[in-house]
Amino acid sequence: MRDIPVGNGSLLVTFDDKYQIRDIYFPHVGQENHTEGFPSRFGVWVDGHFSWIGSEGWAVDLKYLHESLVTDVRLTNEELGLEIVCHDSVASHHNVFLRQIAVRNLYDRPRQVRVFIHLDLRIYENKVGDTVFFDPETKALVHYQKHRYFLLNTEPHFDSFATGRKAFKGQEGTWRDAEDGELHGGSITEGSVDSTIGVHFSLARSGRHEFACWLAAGTDYDEVARLDRHIKKTGPEEFLNYTENYWRVWVNKNETDLTLLSPEVANLYKRSLLLIHTQIDKDGAILAANDWEVTDRATDHYSYLWTRDGAFVAHALDLAGFSHITRKFFDFCGRIVHPNGYFLQKYNPDGTVASGWHASWDTNSASPWLPIQEDETALVLWALWEHYDRYRDLEFAHRLYKKLVVPCADFMSAFVHPELGLPNPSWNLWEDRRGIHTFTCASVVAGLRAAARFARLFAQSDRAEQYETIAEQISVKMREHLYSAEHGRFLRSLQFQDDDNYEPDATIDASMFAVFYLGCFPAKDEMVVNTMSAIENELTVDDGITRFENDGYMRNGGNSNPWIICTLWLAEYYIARAENAADLEKANGLIQWVVERALPSGVLAEQVDPETRDPVSVSPLTWSHSTFVATALNYIKKLSELAAKSA
Repeated sequence: MRDIPVGNGSLLVTFDDKYQIRDIYFPHVGQENHTEGFPSRFGVWVDGHFSWIGSEGWAVDLKYLHESLVTDVRLTNEELGLEIVCHDSVASHHNVFLRQIAVRNLYDRPRQVRVFIHLDLRIYENKVGDTVFFDPETKALVHYQKHRYFLLNTEPHFDSFATGRKAFKGQEGTWRDAEDGELHGGSITEGSVDSTIGVHFSLARSGRHEFACWLAAGTDYDEVARLDRHIKKTGPEEFLNYTENYWRVWVNKNETDLTLLSPEVANLYKRSLLLIHTQIDKDGAILAANDWEVTDRATDHYSYLWTRDGAFVAHALDLAGFSHITRKFFDFCGRIVHPNGYFLQKYNPDGTVASGWHASWDTNSASPWLPIQEDETALVLWALWEHYDRYRDLEFAHRLYKKLVVPCADFMSAFVHPELGLPNPSWNLWEDRRGIHTFTCASVVAGLRAAARFARLFAQSDRAEQYETIAEQISVKMREHLYSAEHGRFLRSLQFQDDDNYEPDATIDASMFAVFYLGCFPAKDEMVVNTMSAIENELTVDDGITRFENDGYMRNGGNSNPWIICTLWLAEYYIARAENAADLEKANGLIQWVVERALPSGVLAEQVDPETRDPVSVSPLTWSHSTFVATALNYIKKLSELAAKSA
């Protein structure tokens, strides 16, 4: 879990629940985690006693300052008689992590205190070949390897330092050296290295002491040295104040009227926008989640762009008025789309193809498969049209029409099962089965309709008619093949064993919400009503909605875990079909359910444990926050429409 991430699109720093830095991504959000998830510690020595923050005896309160991406962390240890308040952020326009530290004496007697700040880097995601040294020019510690440099400094200047080896022949690192209150390491170390600095000061009776610490990131020594000089000249406090103000202005710049929301929902709406921003790379990639902890169980992570997740996130940001971010995403999609008109499973933040598990070859039939989830292609077109329809940036749409829209729409038009008239088998949105899925079909209908609108916009009526015809044919065939009269609802999918043999899969799956959400069928259509009723009746656990029946992913022995996005999908259904304010009460209850399951910082995970209500899997999950943003805005819009109608 990552409780309080801070970032600016190039540098992302995350903390765990013990207030340990766990991830440092640079120069792309989600790519090159220079810690590999290993903790950088923060400790204190006072009157001969030493303690690491987060160990026994510490009360750790992790929050953010109101409407900003500056943390508000309170650390209290009654036994040691200390309270520490920290404000952390990444500068809005410079690759600098800043930390303002205030230590208060809770005892009515003078004290001697030493604060130790430890940095454990594995540059380029490995512990081999790093160097750390004390630099006499900047009077800072500098870690480097090839084109990655990290400079650690403080103001007032630190009093002691140590460089040393870690994770080598039993050596744990310089953080162990700090535990007697003294640092004895050398001025340079190479190999598998870490460093620790110590700041020494006296505290008067009930006194207080403040200092600042920063970590500058760059691609060479000159860059981090320039940043260090800039911070010293400007002052770290001014840097932090500017960043705090910048994000407060940013999150309020569209002046969205949130008065129809409860204060708790309005606060989480703004917090979600800020957290979403931390998970987006400056070049346009929208990352699913940046939480290295998942690698312990999966040997991989979520720091990738899935274009499906990205499309939903972009749509939410467009609804919220942040079109400058979404344009970068759509441009990114234009750069990475396959020449044949589809997207692969996932991508790295720099646009290279990421790791994947969708096979290109079926060993049983000895025939090729396309390793895709077709909804990832369709939803990009759907979101792009929604973007254009809202902002009417004709030049932007024209730039992507031939490069992105036409190849993808032509691919989807041809990628149709010859007998069923539905999209050919591909992988589902949960990435665990191959077939013809209701969610995928609904997204393809939405994608082709979007492409048809673009074609008419650019006077290509033949293309428009082709895309419209195929979209409507798929919609008709969904009624014929995917709606089950026996079950009185939609099927999850037609499950394919190979490309010729399939069987109906009647599992109730929350993703079937797409049949109304993506405009395939009206929310009040009997087929939709029956399907959503089944989802609510069968998938409700602790008042939230699980992904599908008997979902075992991250399950802790009891019921399946409710998901934030699935719960909000049910809220969207009640919003879509509401005829009066009373009809929105269920939607409001589901929105409040999400608020109650956020971490104190406002971070939303992927799932929730139904017994403990603790977050499960990665956090923050970008899709969870974007779905909250979209649902809150749709709730406001519907409530306003109903009020105007009844006036």
